[in-house]
Amino acid sequence: MITEIGIAAGEIWHYLDAHGEVLFSEMAKRIDKPRDLILMSLGWLAREGHVVLVSIDGNYRISLRK
Repeated sequence: MITEIGIAAGEIWHYLDAHGEVLFSEMAKRIDKPRDLILMSLGWLAREGHVVLVSIDGNYRISLRK
């Protein structure tokens, strides 16, 4: 499972690198992975300090930390 989380984290990183700041709901639609796996991978990236998450009206804006 750790490998799958890492692979999905890489996909999220590349998506954010290509698209800049995005809403979680939009990114989750575009990445072809289960929502739970995307959330675990996003948590991994957040814990390592690679992404910035901002809560906006029940959704999250996500961007790569510069």
